[in-house]
Amino acid sequence: MDKTTVLNQAHRDMGARMVSFGGWDMPVNYGSQIEEHHAVRRDAGMFDVCHMTVVDLKGERVRDFLRHLLANDVAKLKTPGKALYSCMLKEDGGVIDDLIVYFMADDWFRMVVNAGTTEKDIAWLEKQAPAFDVRVEPRFDLAMIAVQGPNAREKALPLLPADVRAAAADLKPFTAASGSWFVGRTGYTGEDGFEVVLPEDEAEAFWRALAAAGVAPAGLGARDTLRLEAGMNLYGQDMDETVSPLESGLDWTVSLDDERDFIGKSALLSQQEKGGLRRLVGLVLEGRGVLRSHQKIFDGEREVGEITSGGFSPTLGRSIALARVADDAGEGLTVDIRGKRLPLKRVKYPFVRNGKACIEL
Repeated sequence: MDKTTVLNQAHRDMGARMVSFGGWDMPVNYGSQIEEHHAVRRDAGMFDVCHMTVVDLKGERVRDFLRHLLANDVAKLKTPGKALYSCMLKEDGGVIDDLIVYFMADDWFRMVVNAGTTEKDIAWLEKQAPAFDVRVEPRFDLAMIAVQGPNAREKALPLLPADVRAAAADLKPFTAASGSWFVGRTGYTGEDGFEVVLPEDEAEAFWRALAAAGVAPAGLGARDTLRLEAGMNLYGQDMDETVSPLESGLDWTVSLDDERDFIGKSALLSQQEKGGLRRLVGLVLEGRGVLRSHQKIFDGEREVGEITSGGFSPTLGRSIALARVADDAGEGLTVDIRGKRLPLKRVKYPFVRNGKACIEL
């Protein structure tokens, strides 16, 4: 039986269509997925992300531990509340998970990991932590709600506890305020907003208060079209344990140019030296049709890759995709859809950010 979040009944009360997602019973939409998508782009929407896991890492050597564990360098985090996006790699450079880590104090960092990878992430952390005398503390007592959109912060701020409200109002992107609740100015939609971590027993009241304040509930469907428009990777589609961040458009999250060693670094250096790495590129379908994961991409008659994430963009009114293609793939690409080769326009993603198109159609 699928697991449920603390908001499960609230979703049902609001008319959500529930689906099985990675072992969780989650809302896919509350009526119109496209209306939910536009609500986030134009006003404010909220997402149940309680299935994701907060992990606190504590110990005097926790910074050293994370510098060894992650491909990005937490030495960049000098101010409490500052966040960093990174990948956690296997020795061969494959991605165990992509995650956000927050610097809380010299002996405390907070990590947020994906729902579908929680068990293996915690197992990996617990395997690596003893060498640095770090305690791994999964916080299954906490819930998480994302509030996203141009008006999201304005609508959410009055509903935050007094001890974090003022600090949250002044947050810069990719920073967090901590008190009775933990509020990060982060998200997965390409819009401004908060990701709020709070005690489970307070989550439903906050969810319903957001709804009363005019924040639209949004499901997995809108979350996926929003993150795709924003050019944000989805674990299990755009990268996984078989692919390195260098072939996933995530080379900007990898710090290779210093003396620091980390798990997977030697493999990444070898991949760089060998060359011929595939690239993650943006694609727009020229004409009608829908781009989907695993559709094959061609340069002339040569197959050069496949779509990793694809779908219809409600903001652009076109079908868009991320695809992993050969390094020497040209600009005149086509996609095989049901035996027909349809032309593609190769673009630099993101496709949409802050409600505006980032590409020329």
